[in-house]
Amino acid sequence: MRIFNQVKAFFSIIVLASLLGCAATATQQATGEYVDDAVITAKVKAAIFDDRTLKSTEINVETFKGVVQLSGFVNSKADINQAVRVAGAVPGVVSVKNDMRHK
Repeated sequence: MRIFNQVKAFFSIIVLASLLGCAATATQQATGEYVDDAVITAKVKAAIFDDRTLKSTEINVETFKGVVQLSGFVNSKADINQAVRVAGAVPGVVSVKNDMRHK
């Protein structure tokens, strides 16, 4: 019976350690956050693609913990402002970082 308790304790420690490995840190995302960010990125790209005034091929989208970063080169300041507005309107977006440049 004593060996059984030791084996049970050992496996409990292994399970606990593996669960802690999935936790988020300031620079890394948990698995669920990564999936959420991938969905947000896809929605922002789709919203930019649906906007007829923007050239979606010129705008790159990345998301980390709900913060969307837009980068690339666009034709006008109005395109930059429109892309930021479109990205900010997507559900789940916490904030938008604008790293786009005017050609």
